[in-house]
Amino acid sequence: MEAETGDRPQEIGFILVPGFALLSFASGCEPFRAANELAGRPLYRLRYFGESEGRVAASSGAEVPTEALPRQRGHLHTLFVCAGGEPTGWDRPEIHATLRRMARLGVRIGGISGGPYLMAAAGLLADRAFTLHWEYAGATVETFPEARLSRARYVADGDRLTCGGGVAPLEMAHALIAERMGEAFARRVSDWFLHTAIGAADDPQRASAVERYGIHHPALLAVLETMEKTVEAPLGRLAMARLAAISPRHLDRLFLDKLGLSFSAQYRAIRLAHGRRLLRQSPLRIGEIATACGFTSAAHFARCYRSQFGCSPSAERA
Repeated sequence: MEAETGDRPQEIGFILVPGFALLSFASGCEPFRAANELAGRPLYRLRYFGESEGRVAASSGAEVPTEALPRQRGHLHTLFVCAGGEPTGWDRPEIHATLRRMARLGVRIGGISGGPYLMAAAGLLADRAFTLHWEYAGATVETFPEARLSRARYVADGDRLTCGGGVAPLEMAHALIAERMGEAFARRVSDWFLHTAIGAADDPQRASAVERYGIHHPALLAVLETMEKTVEAPLGRLAMARLAAISPRHLDRLFLDKLGLSFSAQYRAIRLAHGRRLLRQSPLRIGEIATACGFTSAAHFARCYRSQFGCSPSAERA
């Protein structure tokens, strides 16, 4: 894309929700600060907002000075909302209203890490493709079942920008700087942060199953990846064995030899881990979470949960 080099600095705002992840926030704002340094002139002006003027604490305890939420557009070009922690703390009506108002005024709206969840809650992602940190994917799908959620690192859909946390905002910022100043200049900014391997938008957020489970057997990997995708409607041993083109007995041996668990124990552990995330992050009732994790009843889910984690689902939520 041809570089845009207008004289006016492009104003980019960040709404910080208490408990936001400092790394995700820094990955989102620091590239624009570095772009100013490298250009020798103010290409971008950064503004930081909270629900009131003061300071907003990150999950680490570090605090960022903020101004009150914007009422008028002014010169705002793009406004990101940055959130971390638990979705149960993201019921922020004033932030939702601000996002809607800025969108109506023509501001490009973005979300970082858990921020896209607040965009969805504000009604700004209807019929839009978006992404967010993988940890919040389950709670988002359960809360917004019609959501067009992608597992990409970042997504640009018209005037909506969303990305996962961690270093994904670096890659999104690279794309935005390249959009305005050209790829060569954006590459200089990325080099400033030793960010030499710039991921594509649709690269996965998580390490591959090979890295997460520490195994390389293709049939077993195929089964594990299918398990992760079918927590709500678990498949049986025979179906999984057919999928992997091996016998059920060989499938059992692979699980015991490579993972030290039976097929059913591993599947149950994956489903319970998903249930734990939903208990911590979603407003769903325990019975609904049990169904979402493929258990026949809340009582069955509770028994398995206590056996796995040493406490009941209600105690976990409390």
